[in-house]
Amino acid sequence: MDEEAVVKFVETYLKKKGFKQAELAFHEEIQQQNNSNNAVNIHSDPDLSTLLHSLSQPEDSPARYQDEYSKLRTWAYSSLDLYKHELLRVLYPVFVHCYMDIVAKGHIQDARNFFNSFHEDHKMMHSRDLQKLEGVLSPSHLEEMEFAHTLRQSKVNIKICQYSDELIMQYLRKSKSSIILGIVNDHINFQVSPGQPISISDDPDAVTLIGSSQDAANQINKKEIHWGLLEDSLEERFEKTGGFLSDSEKTEGETKEGDMDENKKRSMDGGKQASIKKSKKDKAASATAKAVRLEANTVPAAPRVKPELPLPVMQADVEQSILEDLRNRVQLSSATLPSVSFYTFINTHNSLNCSSISHDGSLVAGGFSDSSLKVWDMAKLGQQAGNSILQDENDAAPSEHVSGPNSGKRSYTLFQGHSGPVHSASFSPLGDFVLSSSADTTVRLWSTELNANLVCYKGHNYPVWDVQFSPMGHYFASASHDRTARIWSVDRIQPLRIMAGHLSDVDCVQWHANCNYIATGSSDKTVRLWDVQSGECVRIFIGHRSMILSLAMSPDGRYMASGDEDGTIMMWDLSSGRCISPLMGHHSCVWSLAFSCESSLLASGSADCTVKLWDVTTSTKPAKKEENKSGNTHRMRLLKTLPTKSTPVSTLRFSRRNLLFAAGALSKSQ
Repeated sequence: MDEEAVVKFVETYLKKKGFKQAELAFHEEIQQQNNSNNAVNIHSDPDLSTLLHSLSQPEDSPARYQDEYSKLRTWAYSSLDLYKHELLRVLYPVFVHCYMDIVAKGHIQDARNFFNSFHEDHKMMHSRDLQKLEGVLSPSHLEEMEFAHTLRQSKVNIKICQYSDELIMQYLRKSKSSIILGIVNDHINFQVSPGQPISISDDPDAVTLIGSSQDAANQINKKEIHWGLLEDSLEERFEKTGGFLSDSEKTEGETKEGDMDENKKRSMDGGKQASIKKSKKDKAASATAKAVRLEANTVPAAPRVKPELPLPVMQADVEQSILEDLRNRVQLSSATLPSVSFYTFINTHNSLNCSSISHDGSLVAGGFSDSSLKVWDMAKLGQQAGNSILQDENDAAPSEHVSGPNSGKRSYTLFQGHSGPVHSASFSPLGDFVLSSSADTTVRLWSTELNANLVCYKGHNYPVWDVQFSPMGHYFASASHDRTARIWSVDRIQPLRIMAGHLSDVDCVQWHANCNYIATGSSDKTVRLWDVQSGECVRIFIGHRSMILSLAMSPDGRYMASGDEDGTIMMWDLSSGRCISPLMGHHSCVWSLAFSCESSLLASGSADCTVKLWDVTTSTKPAKKEENKSGNTHRMRLLKTLPTKSTPVSTLRFSRRNLLFAAGALSKSQ
């Protein structure tokens, strides 16, 4: 290679990599050398000759990608334990972009070999992304597939300490890994922090691989949201007119008649002993109620907001019924845990896809793979030979032969109309309607009073994974495989709003307490909050490592909880968009989440056959200085674990009186 060819090659290389300052300096040096007629003899400088030889190798050679990535991998795994976990974080984004670069250059077989050689390293943390990446098999896929196209256009944020950053840069320069250095420059943004390396257990979003860049998410999260409760709500009016009964008053009311009868039968001495016991019981109940009220008073009242959607008018008899529930509501706290009523489906043969419980627990619905929806009335089921277990029609059982309303000898009401598996069901606040969503791309509205299908809503193009009635009824939201969520009203067959922005399936949806926002959880590992009036995304919550399966909004409007496929639950502050506390404890998918009525407790139901109760109030209090020093800030306290015998928990619901209902299908394989 003569001198002119060397100069031309170096100029091309610097221009291609965007090293503008180096390019200018190189031009100046060449001009000075030309003026002094001092030519460079590359044959007399072996180091320069070796470098130029390596640079002269074609950059589209898959062997270079394989070689440089393999060396980086070996170096990262052999580094000091103190920094190893931070250095290993670099491997996954480099692996992804090496693979896509090889595909982009048309070396498909070499790309497959590269993928097969190294994908096992990342299978545990990024299994779903790897499945999508493996489907990128031609240069055209990089543009046509949104997953690949977005990754190529965005940067990955990696949090590392300053020394780890210096180690990586020093290695890349010394090893002359020009390909990986280019990938780092183009696709990785190091968020460098001073001090010791960040522990991955304290930082759930240490590596964030998302479609939109972190900067864009931060800009969205600066938007103002009004998370307060609706003004002039029934709860607000109830609190103003009298408030909740104390536990001692409830106890007194419930046992008053029984005590009168007992006192007539007992002797005077027995009566005195009973009254002493009752007095102690009342004092204990009064002290508990007082502690609950003091705990509740430490949280400032939520601001009041106006509804953005026209809401239905509540009938007088319904209002009285809800007020009665409010008067008899048990105030829950870490010292007062809820009673739990668990409904078990048996003989489902793995065909139960979803379940739902009405607000008062009187109705239970199940959606099945045979496209049917079945609704059980608990009051009528309880009268049938004392058998309270939910049976599927496929197996003969005692409850099959007891007459049910309008359903022959069945113990349930059968709703048929879908032409594909039913994936979700949701009761209206009063229980007079139930919605179902299906793989047939439709949502159907059923009347539990008429036992009939009223409306079929068509709009989604792919299976509808979830559907949820709003807290006030009339409106509902749906989530689909078509990567959109939609807002509907029961009286219109077309959607009112379409929320588009997720990069993969929208798996679950949940309404805010004030009906002005909905939250969506997706297989792209993010949760988004949407304004129902504008259809605009106002928050992006980043931190999960797998698909989001469940969401819950706190009744006070402040917080949101999200559960994922790995068993992790995250508690989010809606106003700031930040994660307050990750909850570790479940060993499998978190299928359901529910807040208690006063937002003091969070219940989580999982495929690991447990219900867990978490103390919300401790996680949302300001952290003490001692906690900050020890690094244990905002860790939610697990209050209790309630195991089932062999039933994964698919549904949770707190009634207005704070009774916790749960449901699931008995699993023989457990």
